[in-house]
Amino acid sequence: MRGRILVVDDDAAIREVVRLNLEVEGYDITGAEDVARARAAFAAGRFDMAILDVMLPDGDGFELAQAIREDSDIPIMMLSARDTDVDKAVGLGVGADDYITKPFSPIELVARVKAHLRRYIGGDVRAAHDVVLAGEVSIDVSRRKARVRGIEVDLTAKEFDILRMLAEHPGRVYTKAQIYEHVWGEEAFGDLSTVQVHIRRLRAKIEEQPEEPAIITTVWGIGYRLEEGD
Repeated sequence: MRGRILVVDDDAAIREVVRLNLEVEGYDITGAEDVARARAAFAAGRFDMAILDVMLPDGDGFELAQAIREDSDIPIMMLSARDTDVDKAVGLGVGADDYITKPFSPIELVARVKAHLRRYIGGDVRAAHDVVLAGEVSIDVSRRKARVRGIEVDLTAKEFDILRMLAEHPGRVYTKAQIYEHVWGEEAFGDLSTVQVHIRRLRAKIEEQPEEPAIITTVWGIGYRLEEGD
């Protein structure tokens, strides 16, 4: 098997569509129809990814995502019939890595799952030094640990990948599309709010004053860069 995925949705038809399309690709799928069953499944076994519906009969996927994120750094994808920036921001804010709107294309779903698991299971295949140093940032690539001003910072998988990307080329400006394509491993489409949300969450963890960032700065109209320091 290429990876174990927990799929949580109260709609049996959607669970079946997801299961069939992912099992064809060699993934091992466990389904759950509500928060209680999802928590029990997660506690009983090891998973490499979770796909969570936002609206569940005994709770919501945002709370479930937050609970999973407290114990694991596996990729989390949210499913929702509501296509709003607020919902996307909430989902990404509680630790989800991606957000896809119903009805969705099974082909797009599979492509996104592959991209997330390629990074989580297979690791980043790009050649790199074991330690990346840039200004106040120090990154241990092999251990996937980051320190800022000498203090270890607890980052999600996507936050780590963004910080590493910027730190490997300090001073270089990256567009949102470049960051998305590199970190998410797929072509960027129209909505790049995912990148903005992750940058905001990353700044909250590494900046002394997140509202006036000094490490990851915005180059207006272009994108972001990590400052080289003195």
